[in-house]
Amino acid sequence: MTGRQPRADAVRNRANIVGAARSLIAVRGVEVGMDDIAREAGVAVGTVYRHFPSKAELITAIVQERVDRVLADLAGAKARLASGGSAREEIVALFTSLAGMVGEDRALKVAAGDLVAQAMSKVDRRVMRELDEIVAAGHRQGSLHPDVTAEDLALMLSLLPGGETPEPGRRRWLQLVLRSLLG
Repeated sequence: MTGRQPRADAVRNRANIVGAARSLIAVRGVEVGMDDIAREAGVAVGTVYRHFPSKAELITAIVQERVDRVLADLAGAKARLASGGSAREEIVALFTSLAGMVGEDRALKVAAGDLVAQAMSKVDRRVMRELDEIVAAGHRQGSLHPDVTAEDLALMLSLLPGGETPEPGRRRWLQLVLRSLLG
């Protein structure tokens, strides 16, 4: 490595490739070809392979992007709670945010299988630590039922309905789960 910053067009191409792959894999599955991904991203297939020598590396990048977003959401919630924020509002925001992306992620999870599981196992402990702190704040503030645990939140988050459930059903599921968790 030379330590140089990547060129702006290389950064843009990489983002376009990841976005195209995420969309195509969610719709067509992991069988989608690198040629199709390149065409959707508006780049040559050689550009795709320059950034991602294999489809597994491309799927890993998509998964990492989602993991980074979840971790950032959790860190933001924790920081707002430390500043006196409302645990109830943070839990509602967390579930709502994740519900918004879970349809696509569910398709990716099914398509990518073990790659998603491997990426998630690396962050599970960190996610659980963040959820533990959010639950503790919820208990202190009286906004969570006293018997709700971080494991309960993780379980509910893992069961969010995906794209197979129409939007009104996903909203209703979210309302029911939040009602069952929040005091």
